Amino acid sequence: MIKNVEQAAKNILFNCAKGEAGDTLLIVHEACDEGYYDPKLHGLVAEAAKTLGFEVTLFEIAFEPDIKDPSPELAAKLAAADHSLFLARLGDQLRFQKNKIPARSIISYAIDSDMFLSSFARADYAGFAELKGLIEAAFAAAKRIQVTCPAGTDFSGSLQNGEFEHSDIYLKRFPLSIFNPVPIFAFSGCIAQNGFLTGTGSQYYKPYACELRDTLLIDFKGADITGFRGSQRDILSAQTHYEMVAKKYNIDPYLIHSWHAGIHPACSFDHPASENFERWSGAAFGNPRLLHFHSCGKIPPGEISINVVDPSIRLDDALVWEKGVLHPERLRGGDALLARFSDLAQAFQNPAKEIGLGPAERLSFS
Repeated sequence: MIKNVEQAAKNILFNCAKGEAGDTLLIVHEACDEGYYDPKLHGLVAEAAKTLGFEVTLFEIAFEPDIKDPSPELAAKLAAADHSLFLARLGDQLRFQKNKIPARSIISYAIDSDMFLSSFARADYAGFAELKGLIEAAFAAAKRIQVTCPAGTDFSGSLQNGEFEHSDIYLKRFPLSIFNPVPIFAFSGCIAQNGFLTGTGSQYYKPYACELRDTLLIDFKGADITGFRGSQRDILSAQTHYEMVAKKYNIDPYLIHSWHAGIHPACSFDHPASENFERWSGAAFGNPRLLHFHSCGKIPPGEISINVVDPSIRLDDALVWEKGVLHPERLRGGDALLARFSDLAQAFQNPAKEIGLGPAERLSFS
């Protein structure tokens, strides 16, 4: 365990943060009884960082369901620290808010000790940064991108001018488990959603998810959701949920902003999503078995996440994702990358299967 803690701490502080012994580290964490982050995690990381020579300060904050700017006290501490690590949802809530948090800040999507001790946090950050670059280069070069899934998802299009949504986030993700969002404007087709619609981790409203008993097909053209197909019960549930969220935040309900898929095969979520939709939405997305859309509102990341299980993503003739399995070797430069990063290669040889599915191996509301 001690070796795993040290390896994960080195990965986040040296490989991701580019820190050095003697630097100051501010760890922003939620109160232990909030139930989102593991209450032991901030202490575990703090002790490991001290062992590596960092000067560590812990700062506890209360969770706020709606986005709010950092308090003056927190803002001052963030500005003064060499590095800041958010073990708090505030970092996720402000990730699209430029100048709200220093760019040298990091958000941890390893939300409990098991995730932090696993190869999810230990596999070399630099390797996944390179993998992300290879994936984005392949997307940009592709003339046609097609996405399908076993439940009925089928949409296609391309990157306009080969450009991603580069305003993804203004601070670093750790682990690096997803590529930049793909703008939706040049895509059309349908998305198959099972189980539920849930939030994106931007605002925390209630109810955070709505039930879908059967498969709901969501038709779209460009940024516009053009209709729902499925049972009348599910169509009404989806419409009611979209309009409730849109009314609460005064946004356009039936818009899609962008989409992307997980790239980290060691990202594992061992509990059914229905046990805690907030935790699932904020942690499971990094597994290649999941692809999600940002919808409801023009401003990223939107307020409602649409989730596709086991996507197949074809870039021209290359089937890079095949039923939820990401194949780096099918990317230009992928074989060389795997040869240089043995921990990356090992993670792809033994990918985590657990992504929070319920009965019948599908997303479920209960």
